Amino acid sequence: MTSTIPDKLFFKIGEVAEIAGVEQHVLRYWEDEFEPLRPDKNRAGQRLYQKEDVEMVLEIKRLLYGEKFTIAGAKQKLKERRQKKSPGELETEREQFLGLKNKIREDLQSVLDILNKKNS
Repeated sequence: MTSTIPDKLFFKIGEVAEIAGVEQHVLRYWEDEFEPLRPDKNRAGQRLYQKEDVEMVLEIKRLLYGEKFTIAGAKQKLKERRQKKSPGELETEREQFLGLKNKIREDLQSVLDILNKKNS
């Protein structure tokens, strides 16, 4: 039941459904039920899952289908796992996220600069 996650920044709901082997409506339901699963949405309202979101989907599926947890039991198990992380681990994750966010911002600014030069 191991699924390989492609090396991409963002995934649409159809791609995540295919990777996880569940229907799209199941993913939308899980978003309502599991607080940590909150994919961003683009301007058109399409869900954009990040790799961490896909990993969360696979973990939820494993808990529900593999280990036969109820929704409430799976929520509790995920909550326990998040609480076990040390503050140092959380800070490291935050630093990695901020670094990635800044790199993306710089790359986008470079693209804008190039486009502005072409239009001038």
